[in-house]
Amino acid sequence: MLKFGVIGTGAISHHFIEAAHASKQYQLAAVYSRKLATAEAFAARYFDVALFDQLEDFYNHPFDVAYIASPNSLHFPQAKAALLAGKHVIVEKPAVTMPQEWQELIQLAEEQHCFIFEAARNYHDQGFTIIEDFLADKKVLGADFNYAKYSSKMPDLLAGRTPNVFSDLFAGGALMDLGIYPIYAAVRLFGKPLGATYQAQQLDNSIDLNGDGILSYPSYQIHIKTGKNITSKLPCEIYTTDGTLTINAIEHVRSAIFTDHQGKETQLPIHHVPHTMTEEAVAFAEMITQPDQTRYQAWLNDAAHVHQLLFTMRQAAGIRFEAEKHENQVTH
Repeated sequence: MLKFGVIGTGAISHHFIEAAHASKQYQLAAVYSRKLATAEAFAARYFDVALFDQLEDFYNHPFDVAYIASPNSLHFPQAKAALLAGKHVIVEKPAVTMPQEWQELIQLAEEQHCFIFEAARNYHDQGFTIIEDFLADKKVLGADFNYAKYSSKMPDLLAGRTPNVFSDLFAGGALMDLGIYPIYAAVRLFGKPLGATYQAQQLDNSIDLNGDGILSYPSYQIHIKTGKNITSKLPCEIYTTDGTLTINAIEHVRSAIFTDHQGKETQLPIHHVPHTMTEEAVAFAEMITQPDQTRYQAWLNDAAHVHQLLFTMRQAAGIRFEAEKHENQVTH
């Protein structure tokens, strides 16, 4: 049983705790918040949990894995501190805001003999394995992947406030929050693209409300739509020379139907997992307890591709986070 500590007291942390406990492979041991009262309120539904309002004390507590779900711009320094404390790290997507930060975390994790995981939950969705196998003998002609969902924080934004998810200080925006899902799906299914671009509707602070991107592969393109001030009800599609594969949603695959050019439909045997975070929680626990270095390295490499794409697409749209506005940063 892996004991884990949580940084971040939002709804997503409750969801991960539910999935972790349901997997029977984790036990919540500690919660950190800047305010002890907030940690107490968050942990009220759990038992025997240590509470902290000082990060150093939190990291010194005896648990195995740190789950980090704080605002995006805090992920890197908090993950780095956790690794230095000898903890395995599960950090919510996006794990970092700059590609070089991911490489630094990988190197540090190796030096500390720890694992670092990005909690991009759809990447570990077994539905993609079934889709991957189905597409193995087909020629892909392109795809449309989308994930756009009206944010619960839009009323605050419209009232003149700047919630974290729309803040340049906290590295917010539609691409980083929701667009990362179709990008991860593309990298998982088709590998690293040759290039990427992105155009967006943006706030005065340059943060994107919604946008459209293109990932370019040698003989086709993947079109991406994302947004936090709009909601898309469209399914996702992969086009092949034999027909079209329609997927219910790219962030959590529950069904996939292939329709050939004669109209014949084939339902792929997708096993529906009720909790969206179960598969990633199990995958991380198994990697820690039964290491598979080849598979782990593939996860790290794919995450590196995703973060390079996010950076490239942000630059194309002119999205700049607060930290970048004070220094010239170059990535290779």
